[in-house]
Amino acid sequence: MVNVAITTEEWEDTDMGRYHSPRRMDAAADTRTAIMQSARELFLAHGYLEVTVAQIAAAARVAVQTVYSSTGGKTAILAALLASAVNDSAVAEGLEAVATCTDPGAIIDITAEGTRRTHERHWDVLYGLLHDGLGDPGATEVYNEGITAYLKALTTVADRLVELDALRSDLDHALAVDLLWFFLGQRAWFLLVGERGWTFDRAQEWMANSARQALLRSPGH
Repeated sequence: MVNVAITTEEWEDTDMGRYHSPRRMDAAADTRTAIMQSARELFLAHGYLEVTVAQIAAAARVAVQTVYSSTGGKTAILAALLASAVNDSAVAEGLEAVATCTDPGAIIDITAEGTRRTHERHWDVLYGLLHDGLGDPGATEVYNEGITAYLKALTTVADRLVELDALRSDLDHALAVDLLWFFLGQRAWFLLVGERGWTFDRAQEWMANSARQALLRSPGH
């Protein structure tokens, strides 16, 4: 019998049948990072639809099966890449500020700033991957989940404006959500910054001003 000593960096729980090795965990994390980075670069260079798992594996210098076991495959990689934007701290911070703000105009400004920060921080992935569509049902489902989260946040903003009785008399809650999406949604950022070349500062100012005029009983400045 060969005895293998377990170092202080490795331990075995014989009762639970578990084996823990920080070195192996670090190696697995490094492998996942390499796969994610390679996939990101390939997606941005060639488009999501054109990239295969085999190409990702080759770029990351791992086996195809390792891509699946480490990340779950292309759709899961896309979801992970987009999750950083969906879960950006600017979203929660903006909604917290909206919840305590009593100035309807400031609420619109807070929302415009929050959506701007999220898009600006993750612009290469958001615009680079999404502005032309993904062309794949599984990927589109991932995208739609992100949009649902975006609309949920804007719905919370509309809730606050209704609570403050700040909407124009010809608007209801549903229409307010639609207008917030029109002026402050992802497509607006893609159009003005990505397609028309506006700066984020200019786009934010115009979008906030336009949303105030369209939504509020007293638009303010």
